[in-house]
Amino acid sequence: MNLKATLGILLIAATFSAYAQVPPADTVIIPLAKTSRIIFTIQDRNDLEVLRHYDFQGLFDDLLQRLAEADTLRKDTTENDIVVHREAEEDWNTERNDDNENDDNDDMDNEEDDEYKWEESRRGKIGQTWQSTNVDFGTNNFLARENQFPDGSELYAVRPWGSWYLGVNSVQRTRLARNVFVEWGLGVSSYTFKFQQDNILIQKDELGVEFLADTREVDFIKSKLSATFINASLVPVLDFGDHSRKRRMWDGHGSEFRIGFGPYVGYRIASRSKLVYKEDGNRERDKNRDSFYLNNLRYGFRLQLGLRSTDLFLNYDMNELFAKNKGPELNALSFGIIF
Repeated sequence: MNLKATLGILLIAATFSAYAQVPPADTVIIPLAKTSRIIFTIQDRNDLEVLRHYDFQGLFDDLLQRLAEADTLRKDTTENDIVVHREAEEDWNTERNDDNENDDNDDMDNEEDDEYKWEESRRGKIGQTWQSTNVDFGTNNFLARENQFPDGSELYAVRPWGSWYLGVNSVQRTRLARNVFVEWGLGVSSYTFKFQQDNILIQKDELGVEFLADTREVDFIKSKLSATFINASLVPVLDFGDHSRKRRMWDGHGSEFRIGFGPYVGYRIASRSKLVYKEDGNRERDKNRDSFYLNNLRYGFRLQLGLRSTDLFLNYDMNELFAKNKGPELNALSFGIIF
């Protein structure tokens, strides 16, 4: 009887002996590639909890490396391949059995380390800065004396709808501490004040600026005053979501709350008035580019509030819109949403 026959008989006998002594087991066969497959045989359901913590990627890397070495070194005989494969399996089982007592603790530590690393990568380091381009869109109004909005009797009273505020800002977000950031940036913004009465003229002379009603016999459509500023801002932010970058409306929903409050300053680069009306069926526009004694400098405070994926802003100019004694005492106020 040759060696191969002897080995075959021994293997068959060992197989029947094992099945006779071991209770029935659940078997799962997983085909891989063209000629390879993995067979899982589980006799005790308690093993499932142990298997949940196995590093199967490490197992495959280790096993494939051993098989590759066996294929390289021993391609001569089938018997040698079988021995090498068995040795690799025995070595792997020995290493795993030595570590079984610490598997649960090691896996828990690995999970905690992975979670910590993920949190650290999400949070970033102290002093790290992220850039974003923000768009502010909202409405404008005035606050007159005693912090009251001008009533309809004042010719400079405005309509919130149509008095738009638009700003585009490049914002740098720097981490100061956990949940604490500072947003600093530069941008351009434009006020548009649409008057409640559609026939308002803005007249300027040496004494100052005056709002008058145009008495021409035409069909007035709208009257506006606009001003454009270059701005710089510095807003400390408390972000309970601890996001390294500003949340966007399209990022999805969350439950985090954000609040920021800080100063800004701006310099006027352009201003104009526009009166639109129809005369003899033709649409006409009277435009006048002038300073209208508007203050060149604006400064104030900005409040930002964020919840989930929505951020709101409120800008209040501490200085008056017009130069002192050159126009009505008005402070500009803007409110809207940040995109």
